[in-house]
Amino acid sequence: MAVEPLLATRAQRAFIITVSVQAIVVLVMVGITFRMVDDNVDFNLARYKTLPCYLALFALAEIFELFMAFDALRLRNIIQLLGLLPLMVFAALQVRQTKTALVMRSNCDGRDYFVECGGPGSLWTNVQPFLIVAPCVIAASWLVMLFWIKQLYAEFGWAIFHVVGANPKMKTMYQWYQIMICLLKFNFFCFTGVTMQLLIIVLQRDSAEFGVTVAAIPVVLVLLVLCGIAVQREIKWLMSISLVMMLAAMSYFPLTPAIAPMTTVLYKLVRFYQPSTQAQYETTRATLTVFTIVAFLLLFATFAVGLRCFADFDRGLQASKVNALPTRPKYFTAESSTNMSQRQSSYLGGAPVATRISIE
Repeated sequence: MAVEPLLATRAQRAFIITVSVQAIVVLVMVGITFRMVDDNVDFNLARYKTLPCYLALFALAEIFELFMAFDALRLRNIIQLLGLLPLMVFAALQVRQTKTALVMRSNCDGRDYFVECGGPGSLWTNVQPFLIVAPCVIAASWLVMLFWIKQLYAEFGWAIFHVVGANPKMKTMYQWYQIMICLLKFNFFCFTGVTMQLLIIVLQRDSAEFGVTVAAIPVVLVLLVLCGIAVQREIKWLMSISLVMMLAAMSYFPLTPAIAPMTTVLYKLVRFYQPSTQAQYETTRATLTVFTIVAFLLLFATFAVGLRCFADFDRGLQASKVNALPTRPKYFTAESSTNMSQRQSSYLGGAPVATRISIE
């Protein structure tokens, strides 16, 4: 008996509807906020340049979440579904960062500073409700998604059973493979978020750091794609190169991979907060700090899990990684339902079952 097709079950449809409604509501709130701010501020000013970048990044996060939800249902990857939940942290940071960019005066002395003040009738008080709606909607959808994830856990467990059989070791190896693929996808989003903020908001185009950051973009993207191919196809030499490149990527400076990864992360974090560069990162500090730490931890975890997956190469899992899940057709015929000898035995990893002898 094969697994259900994509979106064929009640739990799958309910989960994707929840994520879609959340994305629509949040994107509408982001659009309203952008329109209100755009009508009153000049985005060419350095202080306000952060706002369109953050709003665009937040919208990208919602689109990415929707894509990841469909992809997780397609691959029956429950770990990837759980990885969608921390988005509310980014939504909460969005509120704080927008206030930091808009509110520049704590005491307006009764004068009309519609844009710069945070009191009643100001631009901040007008956009604040729309910004608060986003984390509230995400939090409410969390509860609904957790309920359906619990339902999908049993359903996906049955799907994995069809892929790798009843062998506990094969199941564990396949779970590590799913974790690896999930980490690669989230690495892409975090890297995109950090790079977008550094290039658009912070770095000067004539600086050496700007050139290094631009040069790192294709390197990291190629790294993630090649690593995904290597772990799926179990290509040892390509996986070895990917793991070595991860060490270089964690050092942030591709041309100087000898620099210790943790030292470089600490260097970037110190630059965010030290007095000489504090003003440069003022409106981006919170988001950059979170993205930098999360990106490093994700890449470090990907390297560790990659080593674990590399150890599982040539142990009989490659066919399960490459082949798609067998899906059950919507309609059955009497002939197909009685032809048991043609079915595959999940207990034997897909080996044909011998014809049964019936005693009547």
